[in-house]
Amino acid sequence: MKTSRIPGFYLLDIRDRINKLAEIYELDVTEVEALSSQGALSLETADKMIENAVGIFSLPMGVGTNFLINGKEYLVPMAIEEPSVVAAASFGAKIIRDAGGFTTSSTESVMIGQIQVVGCPDFKASEASILAHKASLIQRANTELVPNLVARGGGVRDIEVRQIGQDTPYGQMLIVHVLLDTCDAMGANLINTTVEGLAAEVEALTKGKVYLRILSNLADKRLAKARCVIPPHCFNTKDYSGEEVVEGIVHAQNFAILDPYRAVTHNKGVMNGVDAVVMATGNDWRSVESAAHAYAARTGVYRAMTEWYRDSEGNLVGELELPMAVGIVGAAISLHPMAKVALKFLRAKTARELAEVIVCVGLAQNLSAIRALATDGIQKGHMALHARTVAMTAGASGDDIDALAAELVRMKDVTLSRAQQLMATRHPAQ
Repeated sequence: MKTSRIPGFYLLDIRDRINKLAEIYELDVTEVEALSSQGALSLETADKMIENAVGIFSLPMGVGTNFLINGKEYLVPMAIEEPSVVAAASFGAKIIRDAGGFTTSSTESVMIGQIQVVGCPDFKASEASILAHKASLIQRANTELVPNLVARGGGVRDIEVRQIGQDTPYGQMLIVHVLLDTCDAMGANLINTTVEGLAAEVEALTKGKVYLRILSNLADKRLAKARCVIPPHCFNTKDYSGEEVVEGIVHAQNFAILDPYRAVTHNKGVMNGVDAVVMATGNDWRSVESAAHAYAARTGVYRAMTEWYRDSEGNLVGELELPMAVGIVGAAISLHPMAKVALKFLRAKTARELAEVIVCVGLAQNLSAIRALATDGIQKGHMALHARTVAMTAGASGDDIDALAAELVRMKDVTLSRAQQLMATRHPAQ
């Protein structure tokens, strides 16, 4: 049975973890080799992916466990260098799983392409001209520019027009938005091809001058939303009642709504989980990151991406909605062996399903962080995991790593200088 609930998974040796994944998710020899090799991406492939390639920069890839989303099990790949992120996401997912799991929703995979027009003799007439010819513009785009996308069920859905800049030094401009359903692709190249292909006709219709023809990464028509409902008893511990924890989480949420200094750190925690999955699946994390922060400021004030509140029955309700321009097909995804393996055991069948999984990870990550902040503080769990990195930096290897890390945590001094002192005591120079 394919499951994301694998008790003791973190206690296994890394080779045993890979073997466990291979067993549960039926990975073939090539896929196991990709997970087992350091880097997986060959120099030859890297040289074809970017310019001036000189090597490969590797990141650890882990799996977030315990994710139950719309009744389906997900083992979630996460590529990240920061200690505690995978553990925190898995812990948050476990709490939500015990409460019934996540529910999700998403909109169609509609992206926005922009055509900038300046110097129109009559901006109102230019806008009317574009709208009057909308149907022919859409038909031309779908038949001449992206016919293959249309055959897959996508294509241009609509055209909108905005007037901006009336009171700026450079003057007024007309912005034409081309709305393109990119199906299971992120779609940047499809969008850019479309707006560049329509630019000359837009220029003729508006009698202005077209400059920029480019996608917008603010994919606010391509949204994914995750939701969970957690009874207070799910937070009960020997030190805290569930009611106390819920109260602390709600106060933490309110802090992040009212104060942008807190909101940035709150949202960075959300994006710890989001970016890690986006990167592991070969998607553009810079696009997702920039869109998420812009969406968090859509009211004119930067605030928390999440919503945490009590419902009428006293349960804690969590919600996260973000623009999520990701794909399960595309050049980087098809070229990178680790991305292909990640998508294999993630088992997302569509880009929308992947987007919904990603926002669940962001919500779980945030829950884990604000629960810790509202109770014992963030450092108790984080430093225990960070201690291993410090121990390795100090020169520990093999069994010495965990032993030295445990000593640093016991001393409550997880610093490189203390680790080096302990290493010198353990292994005095001969």
